[in-house]
Amino acid sequence: MSPKPRLHYAYIVAALAFVLLIAAAGVRSSPTMLIQPLQREFHWTTATISAAIALNLLLFGLIGPFAAGVFERFGLRRTIAGALALMAVAAAGSIFMTQSWEFLLLWGAMVGVGAGSISLVAGATIVNRWFETNRGTVMGILTASNATGQLIFLPLFGLLITRAGWRAEVLFIAAVCAILAPLALLILREHPSDMNLAMLGATAVVQPARSTGNPFVNTIVALRDGLRTRDFWLLGGSFFICGASTNGLIGTHLVPACGDHGIPEVQAAGLLAAMGVFDLIGTTASGWLSDRYSARWLLFWYYGLRGLSLIYLPQAFGIASIGLPIFAVFYGLDWIATVPPTLKLTTNRFGRLRAPMMFGWIFTGHQLGASIIAFVAGVIRTNSGSYDTAFISSGILCIIAAVMVLFIGRTAPVPAAVPA
Repeated sequence: MSPKPRLHYAYIVAALAFVLLIAAAGVRSSPTMLIQPLQREFHWTTATISAAIALNLLLFGLIGPFAAGVFERFGLRRTIAGALALMAVAAAGSIFMTQSWEFLLLWGAMVGVGAGSISLVAGATIVNRWFETNRGTVMGILTASNATGQLIFLPLFGLLITRAGWRAEVLFIAAVCAILAPLALLILREHPSDMNLAMLGATAVVQPARSTGNPFVNTIVALRDGLRTRDFWLLGGSFFICGASTNGLIGTHLVPACGDHGIPEVQAAGLLAAMGVFDLIGTTASGWLSDRYSARWLLFWYYGLRGLSLIYLPQAFGIASIGLPIFAVFYGLDWIATVPPTLKLTTNRFGRLRAPMMFGWIFTGHQLGASIIAFVAGVIRTNSGSYDTAFISSGILCIIAAVMVLFIGRTAPVPAAVPA
């Protein structure tokens, strides 16, 4: 009998997933730094650029549940490596673009599909495959990688754009994706049983149920079953508001909103990076809390406090030297702390086997909300010259979400079903 390794391979898989999610988050969020450079060079409107970002956000979520099906049928390694290669091609190709439809194709469609294949759905799949215990804590850490991606990349993007132009930024993105693709193929493993290991926290090696059906059909069947339950609508609806208030609004439009108030791009990117630091803390803590306390009540406080902070934001610009740092700390702690308790409620409701796919559809709601508000906020800014209406409206939606989540999990769980 071979001795047990000192370090369980689950930690290596989780560490690689953290890096991959960082990269995907950085690539997906980079168009927010391109808004002003593209306006200056090509004279495109905020609404035109926001349409591409909206498509990016929509596909980032919509691809998730289908990616979960593809993971089961064709494997994580090949899917993720292919997604990284697609993003590398899109980023490198964008140095030649001159028309807005090319930006829509490259950064809206291709990057959206690539990043959507390496989203939180991939993190949820890895957590449910490799970890028997402390799944909330690990998912909190992986979720925090979204903020860490902004922390690492956005200030760097700002410096690259300021000193070398936006084409240097997109070539850097292409290089990062090209380097990570072969690493995913070499290091990532599908299941603990592939290495004759038990899940971390378990004692027995378990052979996973293998999906042999059509991944597209399995994904649509999961959506059909979810739409028949009230909890799916509550989870998807609250996560819709989560996406609208984070990636769609603040993640996309805070930098140009700062520009409206005379705050330079690099300084505004630093504000997002500061949010990333505090979100790394807040989301990791949220994962720890979700292993121990009621997920419903955690979500109630997260959404309620987020709503109040967004309603406060227009006033924060009036005292930017003090108000914006306060907003960054408060909002950062709450940025995507909603993910671990949402995944916990999804797993409790639909079972571990179906949780990644169901969470993928719920995450689609998140990105649908992000997509809509990314476009609508751009239109509001173009027509009114201010983002204030978008900020306050999103704050009110968050307070509505705080009430919605209290009704999740009040019905009996759905028995786990094996994909066809």
